[in-house]
Amino acid sequence: MSNALFRTKNVEQSIQDTEEPEHALKKSLTALDLTVFGVGVIIGTGIFVLTGTAAKNTAGPAVSLSFVVAGVVCALAALCYAEFASTVPVAGSAYTFSYASLGELPAWTIGWDLVLELALGTAVVAVGWSGYIHSLLDNAGWHLPAVLSGRDGATGFGFDILAAALVVGLTAILVVGMKLSARVTSVVVAVKVIVVLVVIVAGAFFVRGANYDPFIPKAQSAAAGGNLKAPLIQLMFGWAPQNFGVMGIFTAASVVFFAFIGFDVVATAAEETRNPQRDVPRGILGSLVICTALYVAVSIVVTGMQKYSSLSVEAPLADAFKSTGHPWYAGLISFGAAIGLTTVCMILLLGQSRVFFAMSRDGLLPRFFSHTHPRFRTPYRSTILLGGIIAIVAGFTSLSELAELVNIGTLFAFIVVAISVIILRRTRPDLHRAFRTPLVPLVPVLSVLASLWLMLNLPAETWLRFAIWMVIGFVVYFLYGRSHSRLGQRERGAAGGIPQPPAGRPR
Repeated sequence: MSNALFRTKNVEQSIQDTEEPEHALKKSLTALDLTVFGVGVIIGTGIFVLTGTAAKNTAGPAVSLSFVVAGVVCALAALCYAEFASTVPVAGSAYTFSYASLGELPAWTIGWDLVLELALGTAVVAVGWSGYIHSLLDNAGWHLPAVLSGRDGATGFGFDILAAALVVGLTAILVVGMKLSARVTSVVVAVKVIVVLVVIVAGAFFVRGANYDPFIPKAQSAAAGGNLKAPLIQLMFGWAPQNFGVMGIFTAASVVFFAFIGFDVVATAAEETRNPQRDVPRGILGSLVICTALYVAVSIVVTGMQKYSSLSVEAPLADAFKSTGHPWYAGLISFGAAIGLTTVCMILLLGQSRVFFAMSRDGLLPRFFSHTHPRFRTPYRSTILLGGIIAIVAGFTSLSELAELVNIGTLFAFIVVAISVIILRRTRPDLHRAFRTPLVPLVPVLSVLASLWLMLNLPAETWLRFAIWMVIGFVVYFLYGRSHSRLGQRERGAAGGIPQPPAGRPR
């Protein structure tokens, strides 16, 4: 039984499965498209909120160094993702990578986690986007009926029509085709980046050198927590993180790290890329470099415009402009945030549908959902299913009730991919690797340690939610996935001498 749980799907078989006509995705993306996807999903409201929040609470003006530290941690993971995506250019990202190296059960575990994480993230972003649009409509004097304005503050029936409409619209775009999705994303990301650059350039004129003194504030010890909201490392060892000082830079890095989450979604589009061996590494690393530079620039500007101790927590960048007597920029920032959330929502939905599609094509989920559209060559069944579910969740759930995106899942994926690189280097040294992670095993080991450290700084309740979802996943796997696994069927067929169906014919 243990052999069955850890059976691996070789790289050649993974690539061969992508050539089955009814389950093949259209290759239409370029390195520029992937870079745009990466920038589109990474830059959201975090660039306008986390920069000031982390500066005020944990790092002061040195928060710019925190973004550099977080960028380095992500870069370590990105190097591992780049090697795998160029070696195994198949939809599914960390799920597919772990299937080729660690085995079926670990692959199911990470795939199951990513499906939840990306779905929850899409719903949260959609509701947040709806809030910005409501605010803009209210400013224009247009008001939606209370029953269609969401659950927040509703006493009876309440449905967030804007959040649901956004998800439905983006689902339709993803069904029609990846190239259309890339074009829409390119336009929206261009607007978003322009807004960010305007904020950086305009804010630079209001920077005062005195606000950077001290650049690294004096260290302050944070009180250790004793409940499930406390970081796991506090409950385990009684250690409390330090605010400000040199260690405060690293504490802030664990906070702002989550503003980077999303670059790994680029790897889910590897199968739909014209030249994945060359373009996927460029897309992953290029988007990460661009976003790190923008984050650092914004953090330098916001801490220079207003003293870090006076920054607001809710809208630090907008309020910093107000403090200089330029409230007009606050509206521009809200517009940029609303525009930014559109692409974040679409790319999270894209990533989730591709992971679900890959698991379905392998038989771990019903194969019905792995058929591609005869004209658009997109996984329309899984996209429509997930889009419909997320639209309902976003429409009927208040933002306060939506759980925070399970960041532990992304960090867990980072660890799995880093370990997989080491394993596949040893088990399949013969594979052609268009991109090779440098200094193996040092870089993957550093990636594992850095990700594990950040995981330990997550609240204990996040670990609890993670464990509950994983238990549900194990039940589903043992009741359905294990017996319907195509890899398992091939092994049983080979052992029994049963002829296998030709490629392209669904089982």
